[in-house]
Amino acid sequence: MRRCTALKEQKLTKLPTKKQIKKKKIILSIIAAAAVLLVIAFYLVMTKSGHWLVDDDDFEHVSWIVVLDGQTADMERIDMAAELMASGKADSVLILGRRVLRNRSNAEFYLDDFMRLGNFDSNAVFIARHDDPSTMDEAYSIIPWLKMHNADTVLLLTGAASTYRVKRIFTKLSGESPVYLTKDVHHYYYNPDSWYTHRESRKEWLRGWAALVASYIDLLPSHPMSAQDSFYYKPIVSAKEFEAEKNPVVNLQSLLPKVQEKIKEAETDTTAKDTTAKASAKEAVKDSVVKESAKDPTSKKDSKETKESKESKKDSTSKKDEKSKAK
Repeated sequence: MRRCTALKEQKLTKLPTKKQIKKKKIILSIIAAAAVLLVIAFYLVMTKSGHWLVDDDDFEHVSWIVVLDGQTADMERIDMAAELMASGKADSVLILGRRVLRNRSNAEFYLDDFMRLGNFDSNAVFIARHDDPSTMDEAYSIIPWLKMHNADTVLLLTGAASTYRVKRIFTKLSGESPVYLTKDVHHYYYNPDSWYTHRESRKEWLRGWAALVASYIDLLPSHPMSAQDSFYYKPIVSAKEFEAEKNPVVNLQSLLPKVQEKIKEAETDTTAKDTTAKASAKEAVKDSVVKESAKDPTSKKDSKETKESKESKKDSTSKKDEKSKAK
């Protein structure tokens, strides 16, 4: 009996108390809540974080379209800019491009493709050839120029995963004006709805978030720029000015005096050459005459004898003819 009661007492002592049960319930509920939060966070990251990088604005009209460099070979940003210009939703276009081949720039190739897409005014299309390695440097280059041209609304065309970051950079460096808008170009490289299903989209997502975090750090000491703060090393030119620079028009009338001078010089050169040639020919004739006169006198005698023999032969033949006639 004593052993049974001792065993029962040991079992009772091993049972958890109410406090222990309550603690376990709290721990389990915390773990369950954390798991639910992780699932929600994972869902948001997979479905919503792609959209957090994209800032797709709706608009009716803008004064400027700025095409930033970095588009793919499909020229999706140029296509959108041409479409907006053709539909009358924009007044002017500024195309940016980095230097790629010695003195050639991406902006030149972009401009050629853009002008082929429609009948655009070459005075309303501008290019900026630069060496800026990042969006931040591009902003430093063109913001003073935009302010100098009194731009009020500017549409920035860039990659979809960079729209929020680019808009924030330009707005931070410009201040109150101009007002910047961005648009999703809807390229297959980045789909915010299913970025995790495509390798290029995953790369764009990672680059977009890394660049966004870096931009917050880079913009800490920045301040709004003015039209006098331009550090641009080469002026932005219109398409018309670029064509004149590439294919300069030659004023032929201004070249006529120079051409006439060259013709006169050529004529004087030819006359001088002719006179020298004639003089040299005369000298050659004189030299030949002198050489002939300086030959051996025996040759002259031989020539005389041959002449006399010929004359005697002629006389003999003539006499024979007369005799034959007399007979």
